Amino acid sequence: MRNLLFVFSVLSISMTIHAQNQPPEAQISNGVITAKLYLPDTTTGYYRGTRFDWSGVIHSLTYQGHEYYGPWYTKTAPGIHDFVFDGPDIVAGPCSAIPGPVDEFLTEGKALGYDEAKAGGTFIKIGIGVLRKPDDSQYDHYRLYPVADPGKWSVHRKADSVEFTQEVADASSGYAYLYTKSVRLLPGKSEMEIAHSLKNTGRKTIHSSVYNHNFLVLKPLPIGPNFTITVPFQIQTSRPLDSHLAEIRGNRFHYKKALAGNETVSASFQGFGNKAADYRITIENEAAQAGVTITADRPLSREELWSIRSILAMEPFIDMTIEPGKSFSWKYHYAYFTTK
Repeated sequence: MRNLLFVFSVLSISMTIHAQNQPPEAQISNGVITAKLYLPDTTTGYYRGTRFDWSGVIHSLTYQGHEYYGPWYTKTAPGIHDFVFDGPDIVAGPCSAIPGPVDEFLTEGKALGYDEAKAGGTFIKIGIGVLRKPDDSQYDHYRLYPVADPGKWSVHRKADSVEFTQEVADASSGYAYLYTKSVRLLPGKSEMEIAHSLKNTGRKTIHSSVYNHNFLVLKPLPIGPNFTITVPFQIQTSRPLDSHLAEIRGNRFHYKKALAGNETVSASFQGFGNKAADYRITIENEAAQAGVTITADRPLSREELWSIRSILAMEPFIDMTIEPGKSFSWKYHYAYFTTK
């Protein structure tokens, strides 16, 4: 009996340790769609890279039997810069290994206050915190920077929503903010809203842009001719497409073959105006008879497409200028649909 009790005791301790080492997450549902989100945590969080916002990381969303998100990589490795193709595997580095709709904040392609900081000094990455500048090299968002101060995170959960709040202040750079982000499933609908608010609590003006990477998987279908991207404007691009892989037909983007190996299709979408109505992207997979329409309440400042064999990612940018004491808010709306 003593041996049996010892076994149960060891098993209980083992299970407790295992549970403690799992990334914290939350599951939400409105009865129509179900989503799972990783929660920010400096010790056990799934994502602790220094590129993307730590809040609202949706690693699964299911509707009508379709999985819209999930890892676009098969492995991760600490020494990888962005990602690499390794035969059948796609190996992502620590700053790129993240699924779902995720935000990144950039100021002219850099982090806030990076150029002003001296080696050993600090700068800000919104949604992450205060980072340390190790040397005088150019900013690289694929590089894993030391986190000097992740700020104060708070998470409020409900059955159909999660709200995140982060307070960050960096006295040396003069930047500080209060950031709120909520992920909410709309009652009785196959729709999700991601609402943001950024208040400048520092002494310097915040000039930034934010984009959502929108890592769309729609498992297990490869990225190829079944996918169509539609926007409200006639698409123009600054560089020609590889005609063997993709083409543009007016306001639609089409793939001409299934992407394989290390084939990559990327494009900078131009032709949009300065109204929020142009921030509208519909991605549909004909074979799956499923898709999503993404809209926002702010105008586009830039729009990019990046795709490989496992992922299709539309990246719409929004610009913001926030004076000290002022706030800026914006919302994304996702409508998931089937055509069966």
